[in-house]
Formats: sequence, C-alpha cells, structure tokens
Amino acid sequence: MTDDSRLIVVVEDDHLVARTLQTTLRDFGFTAEWCRTGAELLRLMRERAPALCIIDLGLPDGDGLDLVRRLQSEQRCGILIVTGRGFLTDRVIGLELGADDYMTKPFEPRELVARVRSILRRTGRGAPDLPAAKASVRRARFAEWLFEPANLTLTDDAGRSEELSAAEARLLTLFLENPNRILDRERLAGSRDLSPYDRSIDVRVSRLRKRLRDSPSHPVLIKTVYGAGYLFAGRVEWEDS
Repeated sequence: MTDDSRLIVVVEDDHLVARTLQTTLRDFGFTAEWCRTGAELLRLMRERAPALCIIDLGLPDGDGLDLVRRLQSEQRCGILIVTGRGFLTDRVIGLELGADDYMTKPFEPRELVARVRSILRRTGRGAPDLPAAKASVRRARFAEWLFEPANLTLTDDAGRSEELSAAEARLLTLFLENPNRILDRERLAGSRDLSPYDRSIDVRVSRLRKRLRDSPSHPVLIKTVYGAGYLFAGRVEWEDS
C-alpha cells in the first residue's frame, strides 16, 4: 500500500510554476505530484489520499474556488491556495470555503514550505509524534454540543449532527483544549509571523461561530478579547468513547 502521509499534490496549469513547487517540496523531503486541472486531481484522488493539495485558482477547467469547495465536501486533506489573484474577496471566500491558508504569487519557497509544514502539523498528517490512536477515541462535551474530532462531527442535544471542515475542526479542538484561556491570533492560525492586517483567523472564527449557533454580535461561547485574541468561555469535558 502506498504511503501518502507526505504526498503533496500541486494543482497548477503553469508548468514552470508547478516544476518550481515540485522541486521545492521534494528538496524538503515531500512527495510531490502535479495535476494540471481539477479533473486530473479528482481522478488521482480516487486512488491516492494526499496529505495536502496546493491549488491555483485560475485553472483551465474551472475556478479553483469550486475545487476547494468540492474537496471540503468530499475529501479530508489540507488545502493551501497559491495564486496570482491577490484580491481580498478571493482570500476571504477561499478561507470561508475551508482552505487552510492562502498565498499569492510570486512566493518565497522557504515560506511556502513553512506554511505547508504548519498545515500538516495542524491536521496531524506527517506528524508521527502525535498519538493518533488516542485522538481517535477522544470526544468533548460542552454547552449543548458533543464534538468528535476523529470524524469531524458536531452533534447537538437533539441528536442533529453535521460534519465540520478540517480547518473548522482543528480550530474548535484548539479552543476546547484551552477553555477560558485567551489564545492570540498567531497561535490560532499556527503562524508566528502573522501580519497585523491578516484577517484569515477572524474569518475562521466567524465561520465556527455560525456552526455553533453563537451570536456574532453577542457571542456566548467564543468571545473576542480586543487587542489580545479569542477566548472559549465555558466548561469542557473530554471523555473516551
């Protein structure tokens, strides 16, 4: 069986950019495959399970944002958007659809690798030191909710369940593991060099609040601590299923 724990798939129609990405990733020990279109990626994913996909938005067979949306609904892998489209609307939409990070071209190869590693750490892919077996049986109870990280499922008291995106589940897990503690935006984003103007984590928090039915104007669970970060308010009970 093929080990895909270090597999990164580059979805990019420009062969020079794709070659640069592949070479950079391979130099740092990753396995890198190239797909020119979204359709090629979907065919590959019938047989392979990449740890992360690097996606350009301007693909020959459609908008990369549509591909991000489909991956989030059908697959579980990290997603890094790398594109020449630097518009704020594209960035916000990409993150709202579930992308883990967003970079614009031209990019610095070492920064790209750092972001790839950060995503893999947050997803638990390619990180053998994480006790996966233990994580697979843990679940958390809080307020009216039961959260099961192993299958990304959030269930309310009425028994209604929905599946979170991988990015939403990682953010919720971090909050639940640190209740009633202020977490700064850098820690929540998994980046130490987050720009003061980078609102990506705010978009993710807003999306998670909607999932938890937490009022954006008067949140009860995820509170904004202005100038400091966010705080998950309430009691959390972790248990083994």
